[in-house]
Amino acid sequence: MTRGPGVTAMFATCVPGLGPLVRRQLDELPGVSTTGAGFDGRADIVLFEAERDQRGATLELRTAEDVFVEVSRALRSDGDSPRPIAGRIWQPQRVQRALSIWAEEVRPLTASMTFRVIARVLTEKAFLRTDLRQQLDQAVRADRPRWRFADPARLEVWVSEYAAGRFVAGLRLSDAEMRQHGGRDTERRGALRPTVAAAMVQLAGPAGGTLLDPCCGAGTILAEARAAGWAAHGSDIDPGAVEIARRNVPGAQLRAGDARRLALPDGAAGACVSNLPFGRQYEVQGHSDGWLSAVLGEMARVTRPGGFVVLLAPAIARNAAPDSLRLRQRIPIRLLGTRTTIWAYHRG
Repeated sequence: MTRGPGVTAMFATCVPGLGPLVRRQLDELPGVSTTGAGFDGRADIVLFEAERDQRGATLELRTAEDVFVEVSRALRSDGDSPRPIAGRIWQPQRVQRALSIWAEEVRPLTASMTFRVIARVLTEKAFLRTDLRQQLDQAVRADRPRWRFADPARLEVWVSEYAAGRFVAGLRLSDAEMRQHGGRDTERRGALRPTVAAAMVQLAGPAGGTLLDPCCGAGTILAEARAAGWAAHGSDIDPGAVEIARRNVPGAQLRAGDARRLALPDGAAGACVSNLPFGRQYEVQGHSDGWLSAVLGEMARVTRPGGFVVLLAPAIARNAAPDSLRLRQRIPIRLLGTRTTIWAYHRG
């Protein structure tokens, strides 16, 4: 593939199901264009090209987990065994170009670097992913004899089978900061992944006034709301959760309260966004269907017409939402192997 001068081939990973949203956000960035997408068994992958002065903007995308500069690609059809695949991936000239970009975006290179290889494959019928990792590790050592393995390492080499028989390899430009968004001062079991919270806030539309999370937990959605420019308001029936959210999001307005009886007047919020309690860890009071209908009714009441109600829950029955809420988008995602769904309703 021929690329213009100053254009870099890159790819991003994200939570399974968020690939189309990440792809759309990348295409909205000036100087960035997506070229493909896939799934490597653990994450959605979005392939894209970025002009040199826009590479940094892709590293600020709050819905992506990691961003990589592409090294090369390989096909199973050209030799379905680890050694030839590793050889086609680790081509010194292409590696050097990728390393120069890594040095610009991350830190200067040194003669002696620590590295590690991560490999993902969609099928292990022909070979195991550990076999591919070992062969690529050997190719790196042969080309860079002064490099040594470490975990964690300064430089990570990833190779993923993002579509059946198609591999893409890259050097990771991002670090834990990108997917953790600064982290939380106080952790709480079951807290939402920041990238998923960011996606939910994105689906609530442009910031405008108050964003309410009536089941705020550790405050992850509130933190993303503030980062997007909303005034963040939260509540939770658990006073302990409210105290944790207060420490994690100092600028949010918080109170203890029942999501079925929100202490806000009609139309006071520009949007409601929440990770609803589900599963064994968080059990709601009373029958779950009745609880959900009551909560959706209150969210619709406090959301102004034209606003959005965005929820994370495995299932929401059609008759659970009041007539004033119209389902606009349904995004199935997978979190730690568990299937759930983002539901985006428009308040009519």
